[in-house]
Amino acid sequence: MDILDMLREYDPDVYEACALELNREQQNIELIASENIISKASLLAAGTVLTNKYAEGYPGNRYYGGCQYVDMVENIARDRIKKIFGCDHVNVQPHSGSSANLAVEFALLSPGDTIMGMSLSAGGHLTHGSKANISGKYFNVLSYGVDDETQMINYEAVRQMALECRPKLIIAGASAYSRIIDFKKFREIADEVGAYLMVDIAHIAGLVAAGLHPSPVPYADVVTTTSHKTLRGPRGGIIMCRQELASKIDKAVFPGVQGGPLMHIIAAKAVAFGEAMTDEFKAYQKQIVDNAAALCKALQSEGFDIVSGGTDNHLMLVDLRKMGVTGDELEKKLDAVHITVNKNSIPNDPQKPSITSGVRLGTPAVTTRGFKEPEMEMIARWIKDIAVDYEGNRDRVSAEVTALCAKYPIYYE
Repeated sequence: MDILDMLREYDPDVYEACALELNREQQNIELIASENIISKASLLAAGTVLTNKYAEGYPGNRYYGGCQYVDMVENIARDRIKKIFGCDHVNVQPHSGSSANLAVEFALLSPGDTIMGMSLSAGGHLTHGSKANISGKYFNVLSYGVDDETQMINYEAVRQMALECRPKLIIAGASAYSRIIDFKKFREIADEVGAYLMVDIAHIAGLVAAGLHPSPVPYADVVTTTSHKTLRGPRGGIIMCRQELASKIDKAVFPGVQGGPLMHIIAAKAVAFGEAMTDEFKAYQKQIVDNAAALCKALQSEGFDIVSGGTDNHLMLVDLRKMGVTGDELEKKLDAVHITVNKNSIPNDPQKPSITSGVRLGTPAVTTRGFKEPEMEMIARWIKDIAVDYEGNRDRVSAEVTALCAKYPIYYE
């Protein structure tokens, strides 16, 4: 009897929702770039009795008694991240990437300070200064974008903006940018204007860990990431920083923006970090990149435009304008044939954010399932079929997707 079957005995209503979600994941090709499939070992750690323990503070300096064993777990997680990324200090307590970013802003800034981050429309994240987010309400934000022609970061334009506004914090990193980011150039710009440099590698952390994307750690004052996405752990956040900022960062996490850490999730993070130290993980990350390149090339062969013309990492942004379908429409149509994507704005998008002219695609989850380059070509054809003739191709594509997913089952059963 597995854990899910045991849950059914105690709460059939919650069991049903969980079982339906597992069935959805089994039947669907998951192309959302920020999602992945956690390992069974990490999943088991997330369900341990560590959830019972309050542990406000940090190992060796807690505000509750009885923390000697959760201290062990947190130290394992911290030591593994230090070894993977070569950072001076790490905090593994943030509940999410957004929590991690908020803690950094709380640690380094005062309300009204000027920050620079990539705009949401160009591929940035809400927490990099969007007006809808606390970062955009509490700070004076100037957002940089991408070059109109290359659709890549223009570092000289970023430099000129920084020289004009003199920010206290520059944020590098993105949630929908498919190209290598030059962290050394960002460091040079930050030094020229006397700014802190924070790099958000939530999407590319696994690639950085495997040496497939340059690391920001030698250049950034602070690096934030999630523990899921390409790192393939549980949902959560991580902050890495220079030793001189360690106390500020730790105090900003607790008691600054959080109370008790989720010790069961920190245990699951520790397991995932252990997995990230293996040769198998490095091979997995290479396959993610290879799959992304193959999917991108296949989509271009099918007539799709790709923002910036390609990808260097795990994701791509597809410009749908010449296909005569919006991002919202294609997301819904693909979902009906068991292919999961998310609508996404493209640079200078004429559509509103709830509609969009693009979709974002990523390969971490399908790579975890075992898909390789031939499957990427199949997926590109299916996306084209649904984009140009949904009614005529719906039943066939749905059946073919179902058959492919059955060949690569998710391992929880």
